[in-house]
Amino acid sequence: MLADFLRDIGIRQPVYPCVGSRVNGCIIVYRVVVAPKPSTASFFSKGQPMKFCVLLQFALSATVLFSPLSHAQQSPRWPEQQANDWYAKQPWLVGANFIPSNAINELEMFQAATFDPAKNDHELGLAESLGMNTVRVFLQDQLWQQDPAGFKKRLDTFLTIAAKHHIRPLLVLFDSCWETDPHLGPQHPPIPGIHNSGWVQSPGKARLLDVGVEPELKAYVVGVVGAFASDSRILGWDVWNEPDNGGGDKAEDVPAKVRRVNQLLPKAFAWARSAKPTQPLTSGVWTGDWSDPGKESETTKIQLAESDVISFHNYDWPEGFEARIKELQPLHRPIICTEYMARGAGSTFDGTLPIAKKYNVAVINWGLVAGKTQTYLPWDSWQRPYVLIQPTIWFHEVFRNDGTPYRQHEVDLIRQMTGRGTAPSVPSTAGASQ
Repeated sequence: MLADFLRDIGIRQPVYPCVGSRVNGCIIVYRVVVAPKPSTASFFSKGQPMKFCVLLQFALSATVLFSPLSHAQQSPRWPEQQANDWYAKQPWLVGANFIPSNAINELEMFQAATFDPAKNDHELGLAESLGMNTVRVFLQDQLWQQDPAGFKKRLDTFLTIAAKHHIRPLLVLFDSCWETDPHLGPQHPPIPGIHNSGWVQSPGKARLLDVGVEPELKAYVVGVVGAFASDSRILGWDVWNEPDNGGGDKAEDVPAKVRRVNQLLPKAFAWARSAKPTQPLTSGVWTGDWSDPGKESETTKIQLAESDVISFHNYDWPEGFEARIKELQPLHRPIICTEYMARGAGSTFDGTLPIAKKYNVAVINWGLVAGKTQTYLPWDSWQRPYVLIQPTIWFHEVFRNDGTPYRQHEVDLIRQMTGRGTAPSVPSTAGASQ
């Protein structure tokens, strides 16, 4: 409508971007170049420029005022300088993706019937003993839908426990991986011999594809982020884990899933920003070629364009990890590796930590204490469950279920690299692999 008005009065086509474009959450209006058509020359020759300016100002103001993505409703993406200033204030961030060993998934971790402050306290204490100062924790939208007040209370309790151990979590809002049909209530027991046999997606296939559920998803994001928007106990918000991952989905369902994710992902960032968080937003790129924007998937483009700080996943050999860092450095923003360490795939503490510290890249490995997720088993356990035999080496996790290290050298290395942490007063190596 505004474009038609401008053309009618002789304004050239806009210089990019156009009216209604969204860049970093803002509505960008025309860079106006006055070039009256012959038919409008008299309009400007009769002392009308002031009236024209008033009309134009009104039109542009109306566009911004009535846009659902107006600046008045949300904050823009952090400028590079703000992101880098924030990162400069952080210590070197080292942590683990965390779920207590007695929970099989996000729902079991946070539902009222199974939320276990004592277990969280003990295992976050193990993380602190390594010198870890962050953990990445997955939330789930149905927890909010079921009981917003109760969920906020339990999350607040978790944050208090984490703060006790000098740990600031990175909280994940949505996740596209594994079970497509999450449900509240009791969760099934682990399937013997299988890696991550009970992890659930958020929002899950049905709620993702149903456009009628979108207001509920928005309420969840705005509600959770808004409740903790100024909370210094939180490191940041990971808006969507591996958004275009088809793991757990039927192959024929993946294209529709990715199309819908690409519609919702920018909205999810906008919803989070509307709560005006003081913490940065991110979504980790995990697949594809990041060295050339022309080779990036649509999902990757959205992730990199929306993230205040850049995050990525890498389960590769050390040289592959370093190459990924170099692909992301031209973005001139802080870099956080929010998933790494899969021993059988070549990603180890020994190979990754020195490189991360060299480039001042924050790192968060997958897994802390072996438990119901069974992620010490490799990915191929989905094709051949490890029931009769155990894997030659553990895939993820740092500690056995009894709190002893899987490999003492790794524990010593993490403490050495972080310069933090404290060894147990009576070191225990029973059952630990050297």
